[in-house]
Amino acid sequence: MQKRRRGPPLPVRQEKRPRINQEIRAEQVLLVDDTGAKIITVAEALRLAQEQELDLIEVSPKAVPPVVKIANFGQYLYQLRKKERKQRVHSKQTEVKMLRFGFRTEKHDLDRLVDRAREFLAERHLVKFVVRLRGRELSNKDYAKTKLLSLVEQLKDVTEVEQELKQQGPQFFVILRGKIGK
Repeated sequence: MQKRRRGPPLPVRQEKRPRINQEIRAEQVLLVDDTGAKIITVAEALRLAQEQELDLIEVSPKAVPPVVKIANFGQYLYQLRKKERKQRVHSKQTEVKMLRFGFRTEKHDLDRLVDRAREFLAERHLVKFVVRLRGRELSNKDYAKTKLLSLVEQLKDVTEVEQELKQQGPQFFVILRGKIGK
């Protein structure tokens, strides 16, 4: 026996697509084609579309009057989806890349972390430096802060401080953002 779902019914997901042909509700529309743009009635625009054996597609429904064009609807949807995919590929999300090091990390390893941070910043990510203190190291917090601030100082030419130095439990952290225009 199948279990019944309680609560309000799930909303029906409607595909968001432009209105075509008889779905267009406005009385007058702005028809855009190769020759230019002109305001005509929907009936006239539908007649022109049927003469060319194409569809009347509402391109901009919120405009006054709504903007329509005559085209093959399947081809128009394909081009729209293609454009959306291309935009999705190019809009890369920025991430916060975390680089951790210990209280006793040596200079060479810190230099390597700075180089790694520069790579992340070049890719337009945020960089979070974290220094963790353990045991007796907690009694020397000033040294840890100084070490962390020296890393920030080394990256000063390519970064801006997104979030100032903060303590969170037994660790200190700072978040850096790449300078815009670099």
